[in-house]
Amino acid sequence: MTSKQKKYDIVIVGSGTAGVSVAARLKSKNLSIAIIDPSEKHFYQPLWTLVGAGICEKTESERMQKLVIPKSVEWIKDRVYSFFPDSNEVEISSGNRVQYSYLIVAAGIQINWKAIKGLEGNLGKNGICSNYSYQYVDKTWEFLQQTKSGRAIFTQPPMPIKCAGAPQKIYYLAEDYFRKNNLRDKVELDFCLAGPRIFGVEKYRNALEKVLERKSLNPSYEHNLIEVDAHNRIAIFDHKGKRIEKEYEFLHVVPPMSSPDFIAESPIANSAGWVDVDKYSMQHLEYSNIFSLGDCSSLPTSRTGAAIRKQVPVLVKNLLNLMNGKELSAKYDGYASCPLVTSYSTCILAEFDYDGNLAESFPFDQAKERYSMYLLKRHGLPQLYWHGMLKGRA
Repeated sequence: MTSKQKKYDIVIVGSGTAGVSVAARLKSKNLSIAIIDPSEKHFYQPLWTLVGAGICEKTESERMQKLVIPKSVEWIKDRVYSFFPDSNEVEISSGNRVQYSYLIVAAGIQINWKAIKGLEGNLGKNGICSNYSYQYVDKTWEFLQQTKSGRAIFTQPPMPIKCAGAPQKIYYLAEDYFRKNNLRDKVELDFCLAGPRIFGVEKYRNALEKVLERKSLNPSYEHNLIEVDAHNRIAIFDHKGKRIEKEYEFLHVVPPMSSPDFIAESPIANSAGWVDVDKYSMQHLEYSNIFSLGDCSSLPTSRTGAAIRKQVPVLVKNLLNLMNGKELSAKYDGYASCPLVTSYSTCILAEFDYDGNLAESFPFDQAKERYSMYLLKRHGLPQLYWHGMLKGRA
């Protein structure tokens, strides 16, 4: 049967971390399930920070999509064009409509490269790179090695963005690289972030400020990148309404992000464009048979894979309870985690909830830089991802 003719018990929009993890937990429930996503490849994006620092190859982060989507789940290789929640349908770009009894929206976040004037067409050239692009992530390492003097700029846009710690991780790794190669006194490192502080949770902010002090780093707070003059190697920022120009030799760009347009323009979005769900149950506030999780949802937490790992079992339990006429009893507390790599051998593992309360997993001070946490980031978490989360086991 074609997607136009067939109705599914559950339709999942998006085959990223959230979509596949949910599908893996539902696959044995004797339900007809479809995932809609055109992407042929699946990526473990947290590894890209390490790729940009020359620690591993980007191919290590890549798998074929067909190998991670559960075999019992039908994969519709198309993109969603619009939502029709009143008739329980989504329209895909082929023009067909896919019917569902329950809908899970897990479409990720949209990276708005064009929002920075002059960036389009220059990424991967003139010293401009980004760890947020699989295509260009290895340019970060290439340009880092080419930088022998001058200014290296690292940017961070206004929140929300996915993996909010990633823009500063490459900053710390670059500093360590230049120091190890006797270039630290020749290269000025400048982290230009739109926010007023290095991190939101006080315990980890205090620890990171000590890292900055030890490394003799002085971030430029409330500097938002708005334009790049690639030919002259000038980065242009808005700083409290003033236009600030900075010359650079190396420029690591993190562009602003938003909910995907097809969601933001749909009836399931809130005024800010995110899928409008209850922050504890992940059920849509208007359409009870719709749930959402991950980066495209309105959940007011950090957009990380670790957050999704805690969201998935809550959503699945609440969905199954709804299907069986039971109360939605599971609650997501806003847990998020960020392994903040501070050098080629150290990492701070930040874990916290909606209210900024600590939600740490280990019986030691996680604000302390540790080699063990670096090993967890480099080796443990990728294994947990591929063999745990995506298999519905973790």
